Amino acid sequence: MKYTSTLPASALFAVLLLTGLVQYEIIPSGMTILEQLKGLFGAYFFALIFIIILLESIVYVGFYFPGQFFAVVLVILSGPSFGDITLLTICMVSAATLGSSINYMLGKTTRNEDSIDATFSIRSLLLAMIHMNSLAFFMFNAGARAKPFNIVWLAGIINLPYYLVLIVVTASLSEEIMHVAESTWLLAILISVWLIVSIFFDVRQYKLRQVTRD
Repeated sequence: MKYTSTLPASALFAVLLLTGLVQYEIIPSGMTILEQLKGLFGAYFFALIFIIILLESIVYVGFYFPGQFFAVVLVILSGPSFGDITLLTICMVSAATLGSSINYMLGKTTRNEDSIDATFSIRSLLLAMIHMNSLAFFMFNAGARAKPFNIVWLAGIINLPYYLVLIVVTASLSEEIMHVAESTWLLAILISVWLIVSIFFDVRQYKLRQVTRD
């Protein structure tokens, strides 16, 4: 991708488009589909959790499915034991890692010589892991910029304590807090900030190229 702002611009468009389609009942909400999946999978609890997390971890698709919130609520309602929490953590991390791999490969298809930047910052990865959707775009961008694939495995390792803490902490907090974290409008605001910052860097890069040419 030639411009840094391309990815956040497309992300913001996707969020607003999906929100509009759901608002006007052109398509069902992601939560409705997840509820249907719950009935479809029945007793296959771990398979359901895996599918839910995988759906939200894929770039753009994650805007539609509030998978992390839905999965954690299911976990809480099931009253898991310590052993169950450990297995669920591994299940969720495996799904998220597979999603990161898919995002990396999707980003790789957009790669061009101007966008290659193999440098890697652990701080950038940690910031991206604040939310599943931000991690999805981070991995997509990593693939597009030819960053090492090992970044996917590193994210998976870091996700192990993250999901363990997420399940335990959410079990002691109200569902309203998770609703805020999965708010579509909060995502739109954060992506808008990302877009503004990206445009600033694109403009600065353009000016630097102009100075170099002169």
